[in-house]
Amino acid sequence: MLGCGGGMPMPERYLSSMLLSYRGRKILVDCGEGTQVSMRLLGWGFKTIDIICITHGHGDHIVGLPGLLSTIGNSGRIEPLIIIGPEGIEEIIKGLRVIAPYLPYEINIIENPSETISMGLEKEQLIPRDKAAEIEISTLKAEHSAPCLSYSFYASRKAKFDPEKALRNDVPKVIWNKLQKTGTTEHEGILYTSDMVLGDERQGIKVSLVTDSRPIDAIPEFIKRSDLFICEGTYGDDEDLVKAVKNKHMTFREAAELARAGAVKELLLTHFSPVMQEPEMYLDNAKTVFENTAIGRDRMVKSLNFE
Repeated sequence: MLGCGGGMPMPERYLSSMLLSYRGRKILVDCGEGTQVSMRLLGWGFKTIDIICITHGHGDHIVGLPGLLSTIGNSGRIEPLIIIGPEGIEEIIKGLRVIAPYLPYEINIIENPSETISMGLEKEQLIPRDKAAEIEISTLKAEHSAPCLSYSFYASRKAKFDPEKALRNDVPKVIWNKLQKTGTTEHEGILYTSDMVLGDERQGIKVSLVTDSRPIDAIPEFIKRSDLFICEGTYGDDEDLVKAVKNKHMTFREAAELARAGAVKELLLTHFSPVMQEPEMYLDNAKTVFENTAIGRDRMVKSLNFE
């Protein structure tokens, strides 16, 4: 978590931003003011950010983008970078780039994606509908005052090698290792496929993020069984529900109700209103609904591992 604030940056809380790191590559979600500072404090590099996912075009989620793009360029990146966002994101980025016009790498923009897309980390590029890709990115249209997307990230896990199955299928041992990596291999005129040596599919890791949205019926299914569900909690006090409805945000309790309905493992609250200086004061409003809830904080690092 690079920044857990909403609206305006505070001395101890930067604006919305989250970074996922997997096998040496990175996906950034939103880029509010303070994103670069948090990354420097953590000691994480900029060059290996391959994808930037923007939830929506409000300033507290995107104003830090021009400076970050320049820093990525100054870090030596020359490979193309992908930016994903809702309807209108291309025009917004075009405007922001007036102050960052010259970059040593290409930017490819995917606006308002209608399909699940995948990131093949070995190939270092985004590959639509690629079953071999290692990160699957799904989107859901949120209910906010501007076009807004929620994101879900699924790190797939290859099926376990089954030597008994390989022997039953008369697969030569010399190509066992190759089949696990390539999917298909020809040996002595015979075509062998990975399903001849691999067992059942294994559960991967799912991280979902919903921010700047009212609770909508589609969210529980979208976040279903997430290992980590990161959700906005702009308002901690139940008494602020009227404000949440008016401004199209959520209370802690509403976020917790989504976590419970989606059967997630853990809820992490973020995007706190600047007037809420101590979100911990309202944590029980969420925990009474969903016990495994935590308050996000800037530069909080969580490690998720395959079971």
